[in-house]
Amino acid sequence: MKNVIKLDNYYTPGELKHRLSEFIDYYNNHRYHESLNNLTPADVFNRRNQRILDKRQQVKLKTINNRRNEYINKKPNLSA
Repeated sequence: MKNVIKLDNYYTPGELKHRLSEFIDYYNNHRYHESLNNLTPADVFNRRNQRILDKRQQVKLKTINNRRNEYINKKPNLSA
């Protein structure tokens, strides 16, 4: 947080307070945390975490199947 806040100039204490509150909101509600399986704290707090992880798993499996099918379809026929 210090590195982000120190990059800007603030001319009044109110500006600094406003910027700090924006950063706290971003950190707690929008930033993905590696320790939370790349979910936001808000997702975990509001119990959306399992639904999101399940959806990610579905997308991952679909992607793997699509890539496998593309590979099989593009593979040259060497039996001829």
